[in-house]
Amino acid sequence: MTTRIACLGDSLTRAQFSVDYLDLLGRRRPPGDVQLARFGANGDFAYNLLQRLDAVVTNPPDVITVLIGTNDARASLAGYPVEQAMKRKQLPDRPSAGWFQQCLGAVVARLRTETDATIGLLSLPVLGQQLDGAAAQASQAYSRMIAEVASTNEVAYLPLHERQIEELRQADPPPISYREVTPAAGFGVLVQHAVLRRSLDTISRRRGLVLTTDHIHQNSRGATLIAEVIDAGLLPQSA
Repeated sequence: MTTRIACLGDSLTRAQFSVDYLDLLGRRRPPGDVQLARFGANGDFAYNLLQRLDAVVTNPPDVITVLIGTNDARASLAGYPVEQAMKRKQLPDRPSAGWFQQCLGAVVARLRTETDATIGLLSLPVLGQQLDGAAAQASQAYSRMIAEVASTNEVAYLPLHERQIEELRQADPPPISYREVTPAAGFGVLVQHAVLRRSLDTISRRRGLVLTTDHIHQNSRGATLIAEVIDAGLLPQSA
């Protein structure tokens, strides 16, 4: 019997700038075991995801994964262009930790009310790779909020952030400072990938990054960890 999985999120789920964790998840399962549906939108905040749940609940899947909050966490950092993001994503309020929790809670409440799906909330990928840096600390703080929302709403919590912290500690990467991704930098990655035919892993390696291409979007190693925590946390394991 095929398990239908809806994966909800932002650009990490859209997979234009990241290695595709949906593809990696599908490859971990026997042929025909899962049917994956992608609901990812570049730049989305938790508020934006809340606005586009109709497409998910209209044809409810068996399993729903939610990977959202990276942009909410980024908006808490100095240097993030908050005003531009609010205009671009039509946010009615300034991003904040409290608003993030409120919106994520509303996402889960609607999914629980209007579907019978098994729901899993993933904690965030680590921002940057300096574990004591402001970016990594922000992703950790927002991951704690995700854990709280999961516990309050009695849905599964998938510890992606914790797995990536473990991976980074084992790798002991060089101390490269976090840099916010500008539109020009994002376009540069697309040019390297689509025009120059460089793999995202090559781009990542040239920059000395362990899990990402640009401190945010995932390379194969980072995306594999996303697929692993979904597989282990929500899907039945083969005997």
